[in-house]
Amino acid sequence: MIRKLKSGEYRRYSRKKDPDTGKRRNLGTFKTREAAEKHEREVQYFKRH
Repeated sequence: MIRKLKSGEYRRYSRKKDPDTGKRRNLGTFKTREAAEKHEREVQYFKRH
């Protein structure tokens, strides 16, 4: 899940909420939405190879 921050950057959050905090885990901050989506694809590929 990708959200835009007030600073104009984009941050990837985990899909599930963290049971300890009840919030989504921060998975990295990126300058552009494309960079965040690219990282998501890389992670999904790595999980299956």
